[in-house]
Amino acid sequence: MNQTMQVSEMAENLIGSEIIKLAGEINDMIAKGKKIYNFTIGDFDPKIFPIPVEFEEEIVKAYREKQTNYPAANGIAELRNAISHFLKERMQLSYVPNDILVTSGARPAIYAAYVTLLNCGDKVIYPVPSWNNNHYCHLVGAIGIPVETKPENNFLPTAEEIKPHISDATLLALCSPLNPTGTSFSRESLDAICQIVLHENHRRKEQNKKPLYILYDQIYWVLTYNETIHYQPVQLYPELRDYTIFIDGLSKSFAATGVRVGWTFGHPAIIDKMKAILSHVGAWAPKAEQVAAARYLMKEDSVNQFLTHFKQNIQTRLEGFYQGLMQLKQEGFPVDAVAPQSAIYLTIQFNLVHKKKSDGERLTNVAMVTEYLLQEAGLAIVPFYAFGAMRESNWYRLSVGASGIQDISDSIAALRGALTKLSD
Repeated sequence: MNQTMQVSEMAENLIGSEIIKLAGEINDMIAKGKKIYNFTIGDFDPKIFPIPVEFEEEIVKAYREKQTNYPAANGIAELRNAISHFLKERMQLSYVPNDILVTSGARPAIYAAYVTLLNCGDKVIYPVPSWNNNHYCHLVGAIGIPVETKPENNFLPTAEEIKPHISDATLLALCSPLNPTGTSFSRESLDAICQIVLHENHRRKEQNKKPLYILYDQIYWVLTYNETIHYQPVQLYPELRDYTIFIDGLSKSFAATGVRVGWTFGHPAIIDKMKAILSHVGAWAPKAEQVAAARYLMKEDSVNQFLTHFKQNIQTRLEGFYQGLMQLKQEGFPVDAVAPQSAIYLTIQFNLVHKKKSDGERLTNVAMVTEYLLQEAGLAIVPFYAFGAMRESNWYRLSVGASGIQDISDSIAALRGALTKLSD
């Protein structure tokens, strides 16, 4: 008789990624020869968006120099100095190297922040849709308090929506530019949130209680377009410096998701604890990549040249898809989109529930709509419910990181054909 394998309650109840599940179906269809426009993954096709040439050369050089031993637990000093300089020059943020912890991409930094700041049963406020906050809460035994956001606010939480939950919360997890929406906080909306956090922490200080911390994920902050400006809490209110932990890195800003160089920065007492936790996990960025990143970030002219070209290419794709969808909307199809603001994502809407397919079957829920778009248009996008929103939400994330220019017109044409087949 086979013995039943038993694992921890946490592991047993951990929910799998909806995106990975969808990716499996897409890969099966591609393997069978079906044309799929895969706009699901928040990543870059290196053939379309390679990392900077000088960065690549520095990585190769570092390996040839045999930079392959363990790095310092908090990141090599040269890289932390370069990050400090980068933040000062580009964001006017003054954080010394000891305030900075280098990690293997942003995910270990987020995990370390959760583990460092939260006890089992502590409460975390986060907006939905948003990326993976529900899973991080599960991993550490925290209680998630999802705040359902609204399209009229570009799917970003407002102070009014957050305020009812802050009196007994420990962490407010924010992301701007936001994954999955590609939208960013305005100065006014973030200012209002900062004010309620400051007021709450003043109350707690008088009562000698643990403060409310802000986890501020700004991994996409370099990628803003048109009139969009990136704002962050410490810029608006320097008093929030002690309560804000930033998540950042090279992954999205330099199309370097697989290079695995991320960082976090904040109060050194918190950063030191995060370092201690990750030193046991071994979640550091590879030494050669750290050496290369330290050298590359100091090449300001090269960085500026790359970012200008990179951002233009992403914006061209975002604007192209947006204009294509607006044309479909003008033609009377029940679609919509939020104008591009930042990151590599376009927020789009398909109001197709209850529409009838050509075989007479009705699309009775969003999952069926998603499947129809995939099967009939070859359009692979991620529904917002995969990011914690209500199952009834008819909004989606479209990622352009693996999109060629020709994909824009081709996928819009395929979508038009699929929509034409639907009736009331």
